[in-house]
Amino acid sequence: MKLVIATKNAHKLIEMKRILEPLGYEVLSQADVNVDVDVEETGTTFEENAALKARAIYQATGMVTLADDSGLEVDYLNGEPGIYSARYGGEGKNDRDRCELVLQKLKGVPQKDRTARFVCVIHLIFNEEDQRTYRGECEGFIGEDFVGDNGFGYDPIFMVNDHDSFATLDGVEKDALSHRGRALEKLRQDLSK
Repeated sequence: MKLVIATKNAHKLIEMKRILEPLGYEVLSQADVNVDVDVEETGTTFEENAALKARAIYQATGMVTLADDSGLEVDYLNGEPGIYSARYGGEGKNDRDRCELVLQKLKGVPQKDRTARFVCVIHLIFNEEDQRTYRGECEGFIGEDFVGDNGFGYDPIFMVNDHDSFATLDGVEKDALSHRGRALEKLRQDLSK
């Protein structure tokens, strides 16, 4: 089955392909189907934003569409950056800048209070009548500094144990633990019924 991924994020696309293609899906990017749509994320939850993105690309293509909205929730920061993870700190910030902002806000905070989770919500549209949502989470904590060279976004500061961040894991290891991997596993189990 052909599946359009509603994202322009090359890193997300790589992860989705790595997980979905072995299951028999032909994963297509927006570029593959000649759709250049920027969806304004006006929702107040990951669920709302994932649905907005999926619906926009589904309406543009008429093809089975999958979108995700994901982000980092830091308990000490009352859930920030949350749904604003990709825009945290304002315009012009890159991944490193956003990580540094989180680290700065947690300066001097002990590890026991640096708990955090990655959240991923996937919205899948087969047609107007058949739309499904899957949520995955991965618990961890925010480290004191950048650790590792793999991954993207907040991966270098998100610790899954005392010495491994998401950025130290290879793709297969990360998929087994990650919020996106867990949401996609729920999708896989649902579709295999």
